[in-house]
Amino acid sequence: MLNQAHKITDHQHEIKLRTMSWQKAAWLLAGDQVCLAIMAQTWSLSVLGWVPGIITMVVAGVLFWITSITMHKFIMKHPQIKDICDFAYLACGSSRIAYEFAGAMLLANNIMLIGFHVLTGAKVLNTLSDHSLCTVVFSVIATIMGIVMSLPRTLRHVSFMSMFSAFCMGIAILLFLIFAGIEDAPLYGYGGDYPTLGKVKTYAFPLAGTTWVACMNAVLNITFLWVPQILFPTFISEMEKPQDFPKALAVLAGISAFLFIVPPSIGFRYLGQYSTAPAFGSLGVVAYKKGSFAFVIVPTLVIGVIYANVTAKFIYFRIMGNSRHAHSNTFIGWGVWIGLMIGIWLIAFVFAEVIPSMGDFLSLLGAAFDSFFGFIFFAIAYYQLYKGRFFNGVGRSIMTVVHIFVMICGLFLLGPGLYAAVKAIIDDYSGGTKPAFSCANVAI
Repeated sequence: MLNQAHKITDHQHEIKLRTMSWQKAAWLLAGDQVCLAIMAQTWSLSVLGWVPGIITMVVAGVLFWITSITMHKFIMKHPQIKDICDFAYLACGSSRIAYEFAGAMLLANNIMLIGFHVLTGAKVLNTLSDHSLCTVVFSVIATIMGIVMSLPRTLRHVSFMSMFSAFCMGIAILLFLIFAGIEDAPLYGYGGDYPTLGKVKTYAFPLAGTTWVACMNAVLNITFLWVPQILFPTFISEMEKPQDFPKALAVLAGISAFLFIVPPSIGFRYLGQYSTAPAFGSLGVVAYKKGSFAFVIVPTLVIGVIYANVTAKFIYFRIMGNSRHAHSNTFIGWGVWIGLMIGIWLIAFVFAEVIPSMGDFLSLLGAAFDSFFGFIFFAIAYYQLYKGRFFNGVGRSIMTVVHIFVMICGLFLLGPGLYAAVKAIIDDYSGGTKPAFSCANVAI
């Protein structure tokens, strides 16, 4: 009843938010998940080897499904939830501290991720143009394009972009697999150019000399890809029928299970110890590298737009509250929305320019924030949903044990995982870093 009341109220507004069908939600989810990070999984396999790598991928996927269903059940019980901060607030017993804590993490996580996509946009443009302009200029171009594409206020409009985004990333992956298979040898790996590391080979377990920090960062790389739930409450809040979210989730799980495991495995087969992140960088023929990497510009911008939309809505509704500007086409409403978008993308641009290694900082985000947004909050939500009934029957008992494991995973990421991420950043700084706002070539 409450959910229906929210829908009726929303449809009385000039700007209607609850307009997404589950099919459009599925496209939006796919547009967020079918991303460049898939092409970093080949490197993860090269660090971990087949056995630990595939096990980590499968376990991460299973936990993703279970925690997402727990999230949906909790939101169905509390349909007033609009974002992950509302979710944390209610899961933690209506704690204002939990709300503000989740809000701070939401802003830091999303703006850093948008910054990563600004940097990736600059990498693509550098690669395609052979560094024809200063990298800062390319970053400015990516930022301006992101601002313009972020102007729609509803996720229904953004979902149309996601369709094209997922299609382009699919082409990029397919071209990479074809080129990796037909070329004579890869170009280089982090350990040396081909053939200094010997002939291409694959292996079941980490190679001798692989550090614990490298293995932990490879695991974080995998879990980062499998933890998009920070956006899910916002997506669900804009669905016409939020109860249909599991249908969209099933589509996403099927797409993700295939794309997160099969292409990286094929890439590892052909690149072996020469794998880089992203894997495009290992291709030995320049034309192959450019031809496949070019399509990445679309998902790079669209995924940045999705995170910008969720971030702006969190700030926007805190500013506007329930005023008429929040849901109407007023000058003030649109002015604040556009101002927020410009501000979010400009801060992200600064992050992209001053951080020496966005890859290591993404590991830091995965450890510090995904530990909560992908694991800890959902274990707590499960506790709230089923307290007093944890072992009522075999099925419930199994799910209770699984969610205890989910909590352990979250705490492990928050402890040893965070240590490994910080250690990698320290190593980056000790080895010399790229100056802030540098024109240095960042092409792959």
